[in-house]
Amino acid sequence: MKRLLFIAVIAAAIAWFFLGKRDSGGYVNLPPTATGEWVAFGDSLTSGYGASKGHDYPTLLAKRLDVKIQNHGAPGRTTAGGLEKLDGVVALKPRVVLLCLGGNDGLNQLPREAMFKNLETMIDRFHRAGSFVVLIGVRSSTLRDKNADGFEDLADKKRVLLVPNILDGVLANPALMSDQIHPNDAGYEKIAGRIEDELLPVLSKLR
Repeated sequence: MKRLLFIAVIAAAIAWFFLGKRDSGGYVNLPPTATGEWVAFGDSLTSGYGASKGHDYPTLLAKRLDVKIQNHGAPGRTTAGGLEKLDGVVALKPRVVLLCLGGNDGLNQLPREAMFKNLETMIDRFHRAGSFVVLIGVRSSTLRDKNADGFEDLADKKRVLLVPNILDGVLANPALMSDQIHPNDAGYEKIAGRIEDELLPVLSKLR
């Protein structure tokens, strides 16, 4: 009887450890060791294409969270293009990286496997620099989203916070779009709100 009780206690302790780790995220670099400003690294969705000045999502999110976020978004950038600029961004030693790339890979019909491999390389570099990475998912340009599972798998593998399909609830709403693929001011506000919601549970460790 005592042996069974001992086994039950050990099993409960193991379950608590792993479930507790999962509940807290089990994220790499939480809290971060890097001390630079936050960075948003991406393409036109990060640069704020389609919005008026000051209504890109990094600027809106910075106001919501009361942090400084440098915007390193460039229209047309693919994940391969992100690798070309990676050294300069890593050198900033950003405390938090909001990584939003992949949309242009899909639009240019580039291999999905290469896209996720490039994102993984970026995440690894930022992790080595001590940054906390927020992976922002983008849906594929196909009728059925073929990227969703890949972003989830990558987030689990690299233990990063995932904001899935960043245009969910925005893309299909003309009132939130400036054109077929870019939000307007209201759309970027919604995006900033979604990212804020995902960050709130860990925000105290990121400041």
